[in-house]
Amino acid sequence: MSFRHYLRRPPAVTASDAVRLVADGALVVDVRRAFEWNRVHIPGAVHLPLEVLPDGCLDLPEDRLLITFCTGGLRSAGAANLLVENGFDAVNMTGGLIQWRAAGGPLNDR
Repeated sequence: MSFRHYLRRPPAVTASDAVRLVADGALVVDVRRAFEWNRVHIPGAVHLPLEVLPDGCLDLPEDRLLITFCTGGLRSAGAANLLVENGFDAVNMTGGLIQWRAAGGPLNDR
């Protein structure tokens, strides 16, 4: 993924908004590394580590809002930009895992 994906601010939602959007059918795309995903993740999320997202995004649904997610929000910002450039309706969840937990979002802990 190009550095330019991190230079622009992508469309964004708060964690509270993301919890509501997921309940309404949005799909979370978790771009963290495997060890982070294995430790804790959002139930129903798709795991596409950032390094495989450029090719893996081809398998994502085109008819749902995609909410990119990582631990703090930086990697997912680049991911949201990449998805938007590829024609997806995508937003970045600001605050990542920390804010998702604070907003009462469900988690699968291992």
